[in-house]
Amino acid sequence: MAEDESGIALSKQDLREVTAFAAACAEPVLDLFEADQPDDARPRDAVRAAWEFARGGERGKSLRDTAWAALKAAKGADTAAASEAARAAMAAAGAAYVHPLAKATQVKHILGAGAHAARAAELAAGHDPAVGAEHVDRAVRRATPGVVEVLKRFPAAPDGGGRVGALTRMLDAGLRSP
Repeated sequence: MAEDESGIALSKQDLREVTAFAAACAEPVLDLFEADQPDDARPRDAVRAAWEFARGGERGKSLRDTAWAALKAAKGADTAAASEAARAAMAAAGAAYVHPLAKATQVKHILGAGAHAARAAELAAGHDPAVGAEHVDRAVRRATPGVVEVLKRFPAAPDGGGRVGALTRMLDAGLRSP
């Protein structure tokens, strides 16, 4: 079945709500990265930039640059948990760039920070899937009605993506359930 790639209405306020949700998901695991790389502020800078946009700032080069910098930080981390925490920060800054296309892949922009944060937490807890599920549950409770409404404009999260993909689908299902 081919995906409908028609446009989806997304306002700047929609993007701000999604970005605030993503930043709130990523922020609790920043300490995992900072314990691994104490002199590297790139993930924290990405989350800070996400919050700035969510609170009324502009969506511009600085926001994109901090997202890319957090991804580079993830690649240089010494532990898998630290890498996933930096990827959560990257996804938080990237959430401002959800494309208004009816494609399941766009759901990763909305939920990626939450899924990467959950994976970071479960890795830090010795690969404990219960810890990841607990983070997903917290993210579901954290989501505003506006975030859920934006998410429901898109198809369900896509298959694949390993454990982060599974956590994305778990978060997606939790937010879409009545």
